[in-house]
Amino acid sequence: MKKLLYKMPESLSGKEFTYCPGCHHGIIHRLIAEVVDELGIREKTLVVAPIGCSVFAYQFFNMDGTIAAHGRAPAVATGMKRARPDLYVFTYQGDGDLAAIGTAEIMHAANRGEKITTIFVNNAIYGMTGGQMAPTTLLGMKTTTTPYGRTAENDGYPMHMCEFLKEAKGVAYLARTKVTTPQDVEKTKKAIKKAFLAQIKGIGFGLVEVLSTCPTNWGIDPISAMKWLEEKMIPEYPLGVFVDKVGDEK
Repeated sequence: MKKLLYKMPESLSGKEFTYCPGCHHGIIHRLIAEVVDELGIREKTLVVAPIGCSVFAYQFFNMDGTIAAHGRAPAVATGMKRARPDLYVFTYQGDGDLAAIGTAEIMHAANRGEKITTIFVNNAIYGMTGGQMAPTTLLGMKTTTTPYGRTAENDGYPMHMCEFLKEAKGVAYLARTKVTTPQDVEKTKKAIKKAFLAQIKGIGFGLVEVLSTCPTNWGIDPISAMKWLEEKMIPEYPLGVFVDKVGDEK
């Protein structure tokens, strides 16, 4: 007798991803979809897509959604959640969107304890717009706007969003993960589930930062990009759970 072991989550639309080879957006999309399916909330979930590589995220998820102006996804999600508190709203944002033009929106949404969920993908660079320096770009890292490498004197230091947000009293769950190994994928899925549970239980704001590669704009192949993330990004952005008011995953 045949037994089904794996299938596409119902919360994915089936539309082919448009991301570059080696990018982690596809993995993260699937994990979100699996969590939404397992929680049984697909028909009550709304996605707010950003401006950036994942601008078409609303097409990849089999649920209602919209696109926000650059950086404004938390503000849009706040309005949606307050208008329809019976629904579950999440934003999907990159570092150029969330940590640059959207800094005020994410900080205040977290501080207010808005009952929304944010998935924050940090690849240390602007992707769709051509590889410019992002707030999360590492010191010494070369980009199209820092061709000789980022310096603290000229460009400031990399921004650690989880470390900033953990001080906000409205945060119910906050973690930083990666998806470079099967074990990491499982840990990230658990973190995403907890971030949604923070909203479902009405506790407060939840965010998961996922470190990701960007082989195209880093100018290296996907395998080298995975190694670079492990060797360079993790020392700068340590993994872990910063806030957990959710407790048991049930």
